Amino acid sequence: QVQLVESGGGLVQPGGSLRLSCAASGITFRNYAMSWYRQAPGKERELVASITRTDSTNYADTMKGRFTISRDNVKNTVYLQMNSLKSEDTAVYYCNAFGPAPMLNYWGQGTQVTVSS
Repeated sequence: QVQLVESGGGLVQPGGSLRLSCAASGITFRNYAMSWYRQAPGKERELVASITRTDSTNYADTMKGRFTISRDNVKNTVYLQMNSLKSEDTAVYYCNAFGPAPMLNYWGQGTQVTVSS
């Protein structure tokens, strides 16, 4: 059974930082590209950042320079370091694992990030 379990969300003040983690089980983690998405109330889910099997990274323009995605293939975990947080970063953040075949696409349950003073 595949599980992606996100953690690290919470309430933070504008300008603050959070680090999200997503622990994967039930998959051969090193074979999967990993991504973070987010969905704010009333908005569509959007890509935040992704990291390939070979550690190439990609970021949405609004996150470049503030967010950093990384992975640990020993711990089967992907991270999202978020700095200089803004109120518009408030959303539910989801972890995604995309494998070497189209049907190998899995989602976590999400973790809430709220940026507010």
